[in-house]
Parts: sequence; C-alpha cells; structure tokens
Amino acid sequence: MATLISRKASSLRRLRRSFFFSTLTHSRSSMTAPSPSPLLNHLFRPASHPRPSSILSQLDNYLCQGLGTQWLILNQKHLYSTTNTTTGVNSSGAQGQSGDGDKLGDSKQTGDAGNSIRGGPVSWLSFILLVITGTCLIYYYDLLKKQRIEEINANTQTVKHGPSVGKAAIGGPFSLINHDGKPVTEKDFMGKWTLIYFGFTHCPDICPDELIKLAAAIDKIKKKAGLEVVPLFISVDPERDTVEQVREYVKEFHPNLIGLTGDVEEIRKTARAFRVYFMKTEEEDSDYLVDHSIVMYLMSPEWEFVKFFGKNNDVDSLTDGVINEIKRYK
Repeated sequence: MATLISRKASSLRRLRRSFFFSTLTHSRSSMTAPSPSPLLNHLFRPASHPRPSSILSQLDNYLCQGLGTQWLILNQKHLYSTTNTTTGVNSSGAQGQSGDGDKLGDSKQTGDAGNSIRGGPVSWLSFILLVITGTCLIYYYDLLKKQRIEEINANTQTVKHGPSVGKAAIGGPFSLINHDGKPVTEKDFMGKWTLIYFGFTHCPDICPDELIKLAAAIDKIKKKAGLEVVPLFISVDPERDTVEQVREYVKEFHPNLIGLTGDVEEIRKTARAFRVYFMKTEEEDSDYLVDHSIVMYLMSPEWEFVKFFGKNNDVDSLTDGVINEIKRYK
C-alpha cells in the first residue's frame, strides 16, 4: 500500500511539471502583446541569472489566477481515479481474502469431515493388528502350557522307585492280656499279617466306626484275594477296659477280632512303640473320654511295620491298600 501511494505521488509530480510547462508554452504563443510579461522574462531567464524571490511569488499568483481552476480539476480527477483504484484494489484484496478465507474454511470443513469420516483415534488397520497380535499371544501361551504339562508328565513317568533307605521305627515288643484273660506278646502274632487299631470301649462314635470298617475290610480281603489278616484291637483306656469289658466289646464287630488290654504302664509302652497318642479328657467322676490317634497299622508276619491307614480310607481303599502291600511284600 505504501509503495502504491509513493508511485501515485511521483506520477502526480511528473504530471504537474509537464502540465505546467505545456501551459506556459501555449500561453506564450497565444499572447498578442509585443512585450512579454516581466514574470515570464524572469521565468525563462537563463540559469546563470538567478531569479529573485519576488518572481516566485508572482508565479504563484499567476498560477492561482490563470491556471488554478484547470489545475484543481485535473488534481480532483486524478485523485478520484487514484481513490477508485485504491478502493478497487482494497475491495478486490478483501474479496480475495474473503474468497481465500471461504476456501480455507471450506477446506477445513472438508478436512474435518474427512477426519470424521475416517474414524476415531483407532483405525480399522490398528484394530485388526491388535486382534491378530492378541490371538498370536494366546496361541503361544497355550502352546507353552501344553509343552510344560507334557514335560511334567514325562518326568513323572520316568521317575523310578529306588531301594528303600530304611523302615519306620514303628512297633515293638509288648506284653498284654487278651480278651480271654491270657497273656500274649508280639511273638504270638508272628507268621501272620496283622491289622492293629488302638481305641477304647467307651468311645461314643469314632472307635465303633473304625472297627466296623476294619471288620468289613478283613472279610473283603479274604474274599477278594484269599488272604488271612488278623484284626487286633488294643485298648488305650486300661483303667476301665477290663478283660470282660473288652471281650463283650470285640464280639460286637467281628468273631476274629482280638482285644488286648493290660496295666497302665504296659499300655503306655505299647502305644509309645507304635507312635500312638492318647490322653484323658473331660473327666467327671468316672465318665471321661480318651483322645487318641485314629490310625490302623499293617504288620508283616515278621512283626515289622509295613504301612498305616488313616481315617480318610474307606472300606474299599483299605481293602485294596492291604492287598497291594501284601502282594508287593511277597
């Protein structure tokens, strides 16, 4: 804009000079007076003769009187055309800017529309890649899991039972009295497989259940494998379990069940040899219970400990366990 105004100003100055000199020339040719005006003589005086300042003031008066009207009309037209040109340029520039702005707005709207059409922050391609990656990871994890399970199974199958380091120090010599009142020791049971249970005749529920299970297993072992196993009941309550009490008690479970009792010291010694725990509880007068271990011991014909069976074994598992141990022992 500043450059345009500077150019217009320069053009006005050139137009002013050319118009001024052309007007002066025309005026000189049209004048009839023989003597030129002193103003013109001084105006066209050679450059070697300086012009006084009064001549310049007279020139201004002359221009204002003779040429002022035409000069003002030309300046007005020129300024009007300049104003129109400038206005046109500004309006065209504004229109261009407006058009550019409209185009830019349209392009932005189109771009926004394009972005909205394309989708959100997750594209279809990234979603498909995510699904493929997750599927591959799951497949790889399952493959490693199967391989690990196969390795564990292979290692388990390759494990071999080595020779036994030793036998548990369970069992030992004893001297007790059977339910017929005869003294017996461990030697009376050698040459026979024996299944021993420690309990007491006043037991309300656990001892009867275990003895019923013992009696049923003895019959099933004989029927299933043809093996003779001696059932043996040893009392841990010698103060109340007399010979007569034990005799009446064992008859209720199995005809081959043998009951043993004795004095307190012999019972403690025998229980200690078989690692059996027992203790009186809730003693009120003569009515009390005995807390004790609930375990059955399988003894070999050499009176050596073979295996124990806990309360969690039912009749079938007890039967199969005894048969397997006897067959393995032979």
